[in-house]
Amino acid sequence: MNRSLRLSLLALLALAPALQAADLLVNNVNGYTLDSHGKLQHFQSLLVDQGKVVATGNRGELSKRAGNAKVIDGHGHTLLPGLIDAHGHVLELGYARNRADLTGTQSLGEALAKVKAYAAAHPDAKWITGGGWNQEIWKLGRFPTAKELDAVVPDRPVWLSRVDGHAAWANTAAMKLAGITKATPDPHGGRIEHDADGNPAGVFVDGATALIDAKVPAPTAQQKAAALDTALAEMASVGLTGVSDAGIDLANYQLYRQYADAHKLTARIYAMILGTDDDFDVISKGGPLIGYGDDFLTVRAVKLFADGALGSRGAAMLQPYSDDPHNRGLLFMKPDEMTAKISKALGKGYQVGIHAIGDHANREVLDSYAAAYKLHPDGIRLRNRVEHAQIVSLQDIPRYVPLHLIASMQPTHATSDMNMAEDRIGHDRIQGAYAWQHFLKQGTVVAGGSDFPVESPNPFYGLYSAVTREDHHGQPPGGWHPEQDMTLVQALRAFTLDAAYAEHAETTQGTLEPGKWADFILIDHDIVKDAPGKIWDTKVLQTWIGGKQVYAAHD
Repeated sequence: MNRSLRLSLLALLALAPALQAADLLVNNVNGYTLDSHGKLQHFQSLLVDQGKVVATGNRGELSKRAGNAKVIDGHGHTLLPGLIDAHGHVLELGYARNRADLTGTQSLGEALAKVKAYAAAHPDAKWITGGGWNQEIWKLGRFPTAKELDAVVPDRPVWLSRVDGHAAWANTAAMKLAGITKATPDPHGGRIEHDADGNPAGVFVDGATALIDAKVPAPTAQQKAAALDTALAEMASVGLTGVSDAGIDLANYQLYRQYADAHKLTARIYAMILGTDDDFDVISKGGPLIGYGDDFLTVRAVKLFADGALGSRGAAMLQPYSDDPHNRGLLFMKPDEMTAKISKALGKGYQVGIHAIGDHANREVLDSYAAAYKLHPDGIRLRNRVEHAQIVSLQDIPRYVPLHLIASMQPTHATSDMNMAEDRIGHDRIQGAYAWQHFLKQGTVVAGGSDFPVESPNPFYGLYSAVTREDHHGQPPGGWHPEQDMTLVQALRAFTLDAAYAEHAETTQGTLEPGKWADFILIDHDIVKDAPGKIWDTKVLQTWIGGKQVYAAHD
């Protein structure tokens, strides 16, 4: 064979894989992705093979490389990597949508009307359950009462969780079934609200909710599956291709395994086992579950709780609440107990994420991580997390760096809480609250989430809050404590690359770089170039995961 012919054959062989190694070309898009360094990249086309990205780039160049790949015309729409929620509650989202949903109610009267209507529509339900209420929005200046629920549903027990999940509201029938009386003591880590005569008023905070939870019938297998189906459909519709599910039990784990085996998951689930007790012992027998079912299910983390929530004044504070001088909130564990739980998880190779809202809880968490690392030095490499990191003493924020902790934060909490947060903790402590830039400037990874269904699962609400710190009416103009605003690139990174990093998945998810899963969305406008005020109203047109479409908007 002469030299020129040999060189020609080699050239053809070199080109052949490029022509054939693609089965999908998404063309004619206004594409954006971050690279592995967090730099924003722009492209016109996306080339995919077997569910993974081959390349992004120029439309003409990738069209030549596509061979016989199926071609999707993006019609010039903006394409982004699939968004990842670093802290949500998947089944709880489904339950919230399938039960009495009080989310967004503007008054006590509106909420009661919804409860009454739900009860009338479900005459066979033995219990009326649901949630999403927020007395701060209702401007009550107090918690609602059992007597108010009795007026609309007197004949069946009613049990409704507060929007943050850290308090719940019962009617008299529910309290009677649970045996709650004037003499019932507050359990550890919980509080029963009482009326002026000392009788239980109807609201139970944090650990006290277990008193009535124990009497509520467990959801059936059909109800669990329906909740998961509902949640997955809503997540796909808002552009979520992944979520860290912050607290699952054994039944939830088994359901996820079933869905993964049946190829029914339409989002990548990174599940955190709730606690280190019996369910953890069963789930962790074989060690962490990583990348199960083509990376649709990973279970390699544990979720713990240090305190309650700010809205119900259950968040544990170093000093009393500014608007409740006899209350410092609730710590759920003693330091030694928390350290032991962290150590148990680290010892089995599980990442730990700990819910901490108040500055006292955050300090306890930092202290316990430091103590646990002395017992398990390699545990520092597991990318452990503080979930919420909501109100942190300014002197404690720098401690995240040597402890290698991730701040798993929810931008919409700032814009939801701004109507009451400063009343709760005052001007000085607010400087360490929702303090995204304090963390980012010191190099701490901030993983973005929503805490749905506490907040909407729509990640564009989170991106908007991160960038503007305004509500959807543009209030307050210029943003609430705007010195903590994120840039759009920082916000995108929090909901893509850094959310993936928090799940040990940055090499397979979070950007549209070659070799990563082709998880992407098409949206109705250019959030990079358009005014920030439009971000929250972004509409998702299509959602794709692993190169397969899982959602398309109806015209």
